[in-house]
Amino acid sequence: MKRPILAAFAGLAAFLVSLLLCAAQVLPAQAHTSLKSSDPQKNAQVKTLTKVTLEFADSVRFPVVVVRGEDGKRYEKGAPAVNGPKVTEAVADAVPPGRYTIAWRVVSPDGHPLEGEIPFTVVGDQALGSATSVAEPQDTVAAPVASAATTSEAAQASQAGDSEGGGVPGWFWAVVFGIAGIGIGMFLSLRKKP
Repeated sequence: MKRPILAAFAGLAAFLVSLLLCAAQVLPAQAHTSLKSSDPQKNAQVKTLTKVTLEFADSVRFPVVVVRGEDGKRYEKGAPAVNGPKVTEAVADAVPPGRYTIAWRVVSPDGHPLEGEIPFTVVGDQALGSATSVAEPQDTVAAPVASAATTSEAAQASQAGDSEGGGVPGWFWAVVFGIAGIGIGMFLSLRKKP
C-alpha cells in the first residue's frame, strides 16, 4: 500500500522539479529590450537633421536604420554606429523640409528582433512654434522596412538572432519530463510484487 503512494509522490516530485528547471531557463529569455528615446522624437518638428540617435533599454546588435521621405527617397548615410544601447545613423547633408519616417530594426540581447517607425517633420528655417512634440513613449509596432538591401540586412540579423536564441522551448521539456515522471510513478505503482 505504501509503495504506490511513494511512486506517485516520486513522479509528482520529478514533474515539479523539471517544471521549475524549465521555468528558470525560459523566464530570463522573455525579457526583450525596448526603445527608451529617440532624436528626433516621435511626431517632432525639427529645423534640420544631421543624424538620428536611438537609445534602447539594453545593448542591441545588428541595427538597421532607414530615414525616408514621403516620396520614398532614403537619406541615411553609411552603416549605423552602435555603442551599447545607443544607435547613431548619419544623415545626408541636404534634407529638404517635409515629412519623414525613421524605420528601425535591432536584435535584443535575447535574440529577439524588434522594429518600429518614428514619424517626424523637418520644417527648415520656419518657426517651430508650439508644435514641437513632448517626449512620449516610442512605438515598437512592427513596420516593414522598404528596399531590398535593408530587407536582406534585416534577414541576416534575424537569422543571427534565431541561431543564438533557437532551440527547443522550455514548456516542451516541462511536458516531456512531466509525462516521464508520471509514467515512472505509474510503472512503480503497477508492477507486481514478488
